[in-house]
Formats: sequence, C-alpha cells, structure tokens
Amino acid sequence: MNLAEFPLLSLAGLSLLIGVWQWIAGSRFRFSPIGPGAKTGAPGITLLKPLKGADSETENCLRSWLNQDYPGQVQALFAVNSAGDPASAIVQKLQREFPERRIELRVVSELVGSNAKISKVHTLSLEAVFDFWVVSDADVFAPPRLLAGIKNNLEKKQVGVVNAFYQLADPSTFGMRWEAVAINADFWTQVLQSNSIQPMKFALGAVMATRRDVINSIGGFKALADFLADDYELGRRVFAAGRQIALLPLAVECREQAFGPVHAWKHQLRWAQTIRACQPIPHFLSIISNSTVWPLAYFLCFPAKTSASILVAAILLRSLTCWSSALRLTGQSRAFYLWMAPLKDLLGFGIWLVSIFYNRVIWRGEIYNLLRGGRLEKNP
Repeated sequence: MNLAEFPLLSLAGLSLLIGVWQWIAGSRFRFSPIGPGAKTGAPGITLLKPLKGADSETENCLRSWLNQDYPGQVQALFAVNSAGDPASAIVQKLQREFPERRIELRVVSELVGSNAKISKVHTLSLEAVFDFWVVSDADVFAPPRLLAGIKNNLEKKQVGVVNAFYQLADPSTFGMRWEAVAINADFWTQVLQSNSIQPMKFALGAVMATRRDVINSIGGFKALADFLADDYELGRRVFAAGRQIALLPLAVECREQAFGPVHAWKHQLRWAQTIRACQPIPHFLSIISNSTVWPLAYFLCFPAKTSASILVAAILLRSLTCWSSALRLTGQSRAFYLWMAPLKDLLGFGIWLVSIFYNRVIWRGEIYNLLRGGRLEKNP
C-alpha cells in the first residue's frame, strides 16, 4: 500500500466501524410488550391529530387510536383544512362508531405559521380537556396498549416527551423498499447510536406524547409553527428546559399507499434537508458513515485484490447488519434488505450532495424555502 491509498482506506475502515457500532447499539435495545396496568384511575388523554387528505389506510390508522386498551378517557381532536377534505367523512364515521370517545372535528383554515401540521396542532391544543397530549401523524397505526405505555412514562415528572420508534409497513415497491431500509433498519439504530454518546435531545415526529405543562413551559406549539423539523425543535426545547425524552419499548407502524422511487427521493431529500438545517456539521460529517461508498471509492481508485476484498466484505457486512436490524424492529425476515442496503447507500450519497446546496422543500404539495435555523418560508 502506498501513502496515496491511506485516506480512502481509512475512510473505508472508519465507515465499517461506525456501521458495526450502529448495529450493536440497535441490538442492545429491548423491544417488549406493554404490560397490563391499573384497571381504574388512569388519567385522561387528548389526541391531537392533524389531517390532510385520505388514502386506503387512513381509516384503519385512525381507528387504531380509538381502539386502545386504555381504561382512562380519551378525547380525540381532529383538524382538517376544509370541510370537504376526504378525511372529514372518515372522522364522522368514527364518531358514530365510537360514541363513548370524545371525538371532535375542527376545520382549521387560518394557520399560525408555515408548518401547517403544527398550526393545526396548536389550534387543537387550545381545546384539549386533558393534560396528557399525544400528537401523531395520520398514517400511524397504534398497537393496542400504546396509550398505556405513554401514560406510564408521562406520569414521571422528569419526562417531558415520550416517543415510539416507527416502521414502514408492507414495503411492496422499489420506492417503499428503499424507504424501508432508511426507516426499518437505519434510522432507529442511528437514534440509539446517538443516544449511546449523549442523552436524547430530539423527538420523533410519528408519535410525540407530552403534557400541557411541558408545552406551556416552551411557549406552546405556536412557538414551533415556523420550523420544518417541529419534532427536533420540540425535543431540543424540552431537553433545554430540564426534561428527559423517553423511548417506548415498541414500534408503531406507518401505513402508506404504495409509492415509487420519485416519492422516496423527495421524502428522503426533505429528511436530509431537515437534518442539515438542525445540525449542519453532523449532517456534513454523516457521509463518513456510508459503508458502501468509501470501500467502493477505494476499489475504483486503487483496484487490487486487497481493495476488492474490502469492498466485498463491506457489502456483506452492510447487507447482513441491515437485514438483522430490520428483523429486530419489524419481526419480519425480508430478503430485499440484503441487496437494497448497499443500493440505498449509493442513492443516499446523491441525496446528501443535493441536500447541502438545495434550500427548497416540497411538503404536502407546497413549496417552501428553508431558512437558517430550520425555519420555513412559503415560496410565493
């Protein structure tokens, strides 16, 4: 080996070590069911659900939050942009199906910030009857004892936010399988890898449970309404206020209609832009952990038996750890993780490059400019 090879060889080796560390962090986390709690005396919980449009999975996802094995009262507040939104009919159907739940539908046409989701959540929070709040996306399917697990954590005064990991359910297309590697294998293990260095300082947007007093202490949801990464900003402010962020030992499902690679590209680009806006230096350095790109670059620049062996070993290691991590989260052994993982890394390199320079965000069909600090500005 000559000295010219050393930088790429070092990056290849470092990326493999980071990948193994990430896998170990994930393997140490214990998923377990939420046990039975007290049959009476559970505090009421208010669900804050912003909606926009509907697909074939929306009804079942919303119903899962009303079918909870939870002894306390549940108030479910839903918000749409207009009365004609397809989600409105679903909520009205659920009102008839669950008369014992306090289900209310609100039309929120006036926004308090660029982030339409958090604007709706802010408006709904003003009508919350109970002090325990759960914000979740419309495509989240909740396991039956999720609210019980949330309650157990929120009763601890030092806890400010409770999160659950999430998995992409039924990845049946190329775009969904690409996304599944990012969500079902990489994201949750990266969170745990980060947590092995320092306490968790951000929230996970699919499910964010908190209390009224916690939100009031950071200025209310309105204070988050101009940020793209409302989950990151919520967690950052809650942690800065001296509260902990807890992780439940289970994962919810994100159920979406089948989508293709263009949708996956846009979503992961927005995800990368979000990370860059929140943590620019860690985002820039994150490319070092790409355990396919650097061994490949080393081989292409210095083709030889040694570099070829390192590349083959890197691909095998990346494929197996990806498959293993996805199996732990989802409980399903799917062969596509083996070949999709290195391909996702190559596509991810392109997303990383674009995210550094591209400041426009496409979200729910709207175009925004991404400003310094992660604030959003509607593109005129």
